[in-house]
Amino acid sequence: MMFIRLSVFFAGVLAALFLGWAALVGVPGVQIAAVPPQPDLRPYTFEQAHGRQVYIREGCMYCHSQQTRPQGFGADQPRRWGRPSVPGDYFYDQPHLLGTMRTGPDLLNIGARQSSRDWHLAHLYNPRTVTPQSLMPPFPWLFEERAAEPSETVVHGRFVANRDGLDLIEYLLSMNRTYPVR
Repeated sequence: MMFIRLSVFFAGVLAALFLGWAALVGVPGVQIAAVPPQPDLRPYTFEQAHGRQVYIREGCMYCHSQQTRPQGFGADQPRRWGRPSVPGDYFYDQPHLLGTMRTGPDLLNIGARQSSRDWHLAHLYNPRTVTPQSLMPPFPWLFEERAAEPSETVVHGRFVANRDGLDLIEYLLSMNRTYPVR
């Protein structure tokens, strides 16, 4: 008798876990899989994909979100951070890097708001040189001290971005979802 009760209890627990998983993961996963990419969205280049890995490695998503909110859900629209994000904006993103908080600004449209490579170089090396009130830490390991080639940009007199830094900037510049939603 005790075995039957335990079996029913165990089956109930498993059914509850399965139903919870189906409601929170399974059904939304099927729905999202059917969403096509936005027409103007392009796959990442090799450099942008590597920059995205640097973005993950450096933990940028802990302080920055990648989901511009619609009017009435915060100050994104008055700040001119771009149109609200839609599921098709994330078609090529695995894993999704939506973020959970905003210590820094939303970055979904940073490529449109700040398209200067020089600005990004200075900001990564020392954020307070371009945004004095910034809480972002500097990332000096994305730079090396050496003589620059003619095609390279020197930051703070003698530092040149390494491959990780350059590719991170390519990824940031690729984040431009200002085209109209279709």
